[in-house]
Amino acid sequence: MSTGGSDELAIDAGLVRRLLAAQFPQWAELPLNEVRLSGMDNATFRLGEEMSVRLPRFPRWVGQVAREHRWLPWLAPQLPLPVSEPLGRGEPGEGYPFPWSVYRWLEGEAVSADGLADPVRTATELAGFVAALQRIDPTGGPGPEWSNAYRGVPMGDPRDSLATEARVRPKIAELEGMVDTDAVTAVWEAALAAPAWEDQPVWVHGDLATGNLLAVDGRLSAVIDFGTLAVGDPAVDLLPAWKFLPDEARGVFREAVGVDDATWARGRGWALAGSLPSPHDPFFQGAPGRVAAALGHLDALIADL
Repeated sequence: MSTGGSDELAIDAGLVRRLLAAQFPQWAELPLNEVRLSGMDNATFRLGEEMSVRLPRFPRWVGQVAREHRWLPWLAPQLPLPVSEPLGRGEPGEGYPFPWSVYRWLEGEAVSADGLADPVRTATELAGFVAALQRIDPTGGPGPEWSNAYRGVPMGDPRDSLATEARVRPKIAELEGMVDTDAVTAVWEAALAAPAWEDQPVWVHGDLATGNLLAVDGRLSAVIDFGTLAVGDPAVDLLPAWKFLPDEARGVFREAVGVDDATWARGRGWALAGSLPSPHDPFFQGAPGRVAAALGHLDALIADL
């Protein structure tokens, strides 16, 4: 979900073509097509058969470009799944005010709960990815900050993340009559009451939602979109447990990641914060499928508590 503000930039193929011609002329004549469902925070275009172009839509996400170019080449060899690979870093131009990126294209479709060939195997493989990311030396890594949406902050932190009291409580109130708001509030308060992460901060992807996990023939194949990459509390990377893994795979994921009760509770809090289909949230407006999925996530979170 975007928290980028209302100052969204209009980005079309013509603009991208002009940027390529000016800065990467060797790629400027390749076929260019906007990627369907490319996300709210960035526009994505497929470039030829082997590349993609990604451009921030909002000022808040500009820092993601430098972060991915700095850290992904170093992280990738230490991870068990393919990840986004930057190939070129573009500069502002042609009326577009932000840096932008060219990446290698990774094949696959966004994962879905009903499209997994083997949910338990997927849970194990995804947990292996999360655990491997957490084992990487975090020295010098970016902490929670504005441009990664403060992913990895402690639960209850007042900074402008998805999981602040100022955002979550009003959204719960707006769902009165749609869900059991007392049960939802109990999940949230359990997350707030859980002991904080006291070990060394670790690397987190920050947004392991279905759109950022690719599968080929129902098997997990790649992890993309590291714009919210940070070093912080690992709880935020437990989102898949409730976002798309079925009941029989959730416990497998938890055991394979190896998290304690407090981290699991904080992870429920992050998952809850992203599963509140407020009528005023642009992510859910005019998207009944997203609303239905979010309500299902809430049911799973309540049952888990």
